[in-house]
Amino acid sequence: MHHRIVLLHGWGADADDLRPVGDALADEHPSLLDVICLSAPEARPEASGRQWYDLFPPRWDRVPEAVALLRRRLLDLADSDHPLEKTVLMGFSQGGAMSLDSGCSLPLAGVISCSGYPHPDWQPPQHHPPVLLLHGSGDPVVPVTAMESIWERLQGDRRQRVTFQDGHTIPHAALLPMQNFLGSVL
Repeated sequence: MHHRIVLLHGWGADADDLRPVGDALADEHPSLLDVICLSAPEARPEASGRQWYDLFPPRWDRVPEAVALLRRRLLDLADSDHPLEKTVLMGFSQGGAMSLDSGCSLPLAGVISCSGYPHPDWQPPQHHPPVLLLHGSGDPVVPVTAMESIWERLQGDRRQRVTFQDGHTIPHAALLPMQNFLGSVL
């Protein structure tokens, strides 16, 4: 069986946006043989890039459908060589929100949310995979208070959080906490 990391980009980006992060993590963890970058299903209206659901204005009513579609895609990716239990789901911003909402109810090895936020009605199950939250303290797009809200909703000792002095990005300094997290769950 092989390990896998599945990456979910943020609003307005595309599947390849997080490829460098996935490749850097795979280089440090030889057992992570498979890096998959998923593309959000919707094109952004009147702009380039993709979205998991519309954010301007927010279409929170579309979140359940988007989460269900992503769950199906994750289940379809699972096979005997790459079971969900050997898969880590990581997302950035809107992808971070999607990774939490879809991943916490699946038997994944772990979930990583970078600069993510909780969907308005999201409540994680009592038993969820290990979760790593990363957020820039100066994030002007998704304030760090979003991470605090996620932290309060997640209960127990299967959660970690790291803040760094940066904005709405995944800085190089975030790689070490991600590598340590992967080492602990894979």
